[in-house]
Amino acid sequence: MDPWVVGLVLAAAVMHAGWNTLVKSGGAPFVRLAITNGFAAIVMLLPALYLGFPNSESWPYLFGSMLVHLAYYLLLAYGYRLADLSLVYPIARGSAPPLVALGAFFVADERLSTLGAVSIGVVSLAIALLAFRVPGGKGSGRSVLVALAIGVSIACYSILDGMGARLSTNTMAYIAWMFVLDGVLLLVWGGARHGRQIAGFFRDHWQQGLASGVMYLTAYGLVVWAMSVSPMTYVSALRETSVIIAALIGARYLNEPFGGRRIVSACLVALGVVMLQFSQP
Repeated sequence: MDPWVVGLVLAAAVMHAGWNTLVKSGGAPFVRLAITNGFAAIVMLLPALYLGFPNSESWPYLFGSMLVHLAYYLLLAYGYRLADLSLVYPIARGSAPPLVALGAFFVADERLSTLGAVSIGVVSLAIALLAFRVPGGKGSGRSVLVALAIGVSIACYSILDGMGARLSTNTMAYIAWMFVLDGVLLLVWGGARHGRQIAGFFRDHWQQGLASGVMYLTAYGLVVWAMSVSPMTYVSALRETSVIIAALIGARYLNEPFGGRRIVSACLVALGVVMLQFSQP
């Protein structure tokens, strides 16, 4: 991958961990997700209108991505109610690259080298190490299963957006409309269920919502652009180095435990995704 692409995706990883921390902190994660996406939609509306519509061939991928993103947000909010950021986040993000690799092989004929296959094994080992910690409470088996389901949804929308951006003939227009439509859908869904909470949070914490929204759209916008010019498998893998950042933030700012098992598993996830990055033929 081009060094500039690598640098931008790493920056996206930092911002992704940042906005997830804002969503996790303070309770009501779905409300915070709705506000985050709502601000992203507002910020991107004028650029979307200016850029026009992407190629019609990309729209099925765009609408499919909207639906998968909605499932992802619902699962993410539920997962953050069940368990710590430093448990849910590494499992969800660490399981995505192997699944993206599998999906990209079938839909885009992207192939892995031997080192790439080994790196997937390392990531899987790290996930197993985290998942093994299921004594109950905030490390329960249910939270691990939800985190794995989040990983599946991440892989699905990553592949949909990677393919959609490639077919759009105007990647920036695809990205802009993706954020607008995602934000509108989540706000409508959230408004029907949590209207008063969303209005109250918007009134009292709009600065935090704006910050998380800008970080979210910048982080994922960079990733979608990168997937339009580079193999999806490697972009996804590099992006998930954010698990280390999230684990550190969870321990430092959210007072979550950061025991030896989480340290080892987070480091193994990072090692695996770095190996996957350098396995590109």
